[in-house]
Amino acid sequence: MIESPPVLIRDGGVIAPGYNAELDEWRALADGATDYLDRLEIREREKLGLDTLKVGFNGVHGYYIQVSRGQSHQVPMHYVRRQTLKNAERYIIPELKEYEDKVLTSKGKALSLEKSLYEALFDQLLPHLEALQLSAAALAELDVLSNLAERAWSLNYCRPVLQDKAGIKISGGRHPVVEQVLKEPFIANPLSLAPQRRMLIITGPNMGGKSTYMRQAALIALMAWIGSFVPADETLIGPLDRIFTRVGAADDLASGRSTFMVEMTETANILHNATENSLVLMDEIGRGTSTLRRFIARLGLRRKPGEPHQGDDAVCHPLFRADNTAGKNGRRGQRPSGCR
Repeated sequence: MIESPPVLIRDGGVIAPGYNAELDEWRALADGATDYLDRLEIREREKLGLDTLKVGFNGVHGYYIQVSRGQSHQVPMHYVRRQTLKNAERYIIPELKEYEDKVLTSKGKALSLEKSLYEALFDQLLPHLEALQLSAAALAELDVLSNLAERAWSLNYCRPVLQDKAGIKISGGRHPVVEQVLKEPFIANPLSLAPQRRMLIITGPNMGGKSTYMRQAALIALMAWIGSFVPADETLIGPLDRIFTRVGAADDLASGRSTFMVEMTETANILHNATENSLVLMDEIGRGTSTLRRFIARLGLRRKPGEPHQGDDAVCHPLFRADNTAGKNGRRGQRPSGCR
């Protein structure tokens, strides 16, 4: 098989040249059509003196010789009209028809032979399928680990410290993707979540990096828990069982749900399944409603449904992205868990 075979066998081009002599012969005949057509076009144009003559191929009518309408009266008698266009006439000659049959036959035979060779190859591999799958899994794991190691070395990642104590502390954190596409240096950011400071409200102007900061935190946490080095100067990560995200704004027309309904449905799923060891990203909940209603919704999300308010009572590690007013203008006596 070739190094990068197509997804589907139906179009051919899977078996590498040199594997089967008969297949190579049929392919050579089919692939040589372009050279033959170029030579035929030059020959007929010079012989007949028709500067508009050209040879081409159409998926419906096959090969043809095309001549402009103004010169069509000069074609010889053995030119058989195949198609009439607005400004041109298309013809076929016995020589071209014979070659067309040969080429189309060669393409079909090449594809049929290639499919049979492909199936025979699979029959030979079938007894070794289990060993091949184990080898593929091992190579895939090695590929991931080697790439993570290369990225850690070349991009100056740090080794995270996984601890039993709940919380996340990141010093000099960077977004692993955004950092690579920026033309200017990425500005590193710290992050701190602890049992006494479980929630952050991230505010700032548009295009200020709020969403990038949130996603950066989730990516660093995920990379740490899969055993990778992370893009930061120093990282301490406590237990994490899940990462929940409520990001983006889109309705669900097929189900008859508005953008707000989609947000609330996904938010309810988070509230019912998040634990004290879950990291939650909430990107501007309640957009499309008033500032006060957005703030009330975010305030209510600090507690599990049905539980009374008791100070800093977030049950997980939520990061809220908010606009400049909804996050900072809290009610009197309401102490924020953290504002960034």
